[in-house]
Amino acid sequence: MDIVYDLWFTCEYDHREDTELHIGIYASEADALAVVETLKDKPGFCDHPQGFDIIATKLGMTSWREGFVTKFGPPPKDAAGEAFDLPAWL
Repeated sequence: MDIVYDLWFTCEYDHREDTELHIGIYASEADALAVVETLKDKPGFCDHPQGFDIIATKLGMTSWREGFVTKFGPPPKDAAGEAFDLPAWL
């Protein structure tokens, strides 16, 4: 199988919903790194330069084959509770 490079940007916040942005999928890690270089000085991205994540992924690979279940965990500071979606096999 071919490997592709999945580029994400994530930023966690204490008092609001986290930001998770799917930037794109690239044929090489070098291509993904080049995109990071073009974005790192743009508004929002420049405030959180550590937020970029490149994930090498097999093309055509299917994840979460068993489905998923929702588990409820302890509440964050300012909410009644927090839910997490986890693979069903856990």
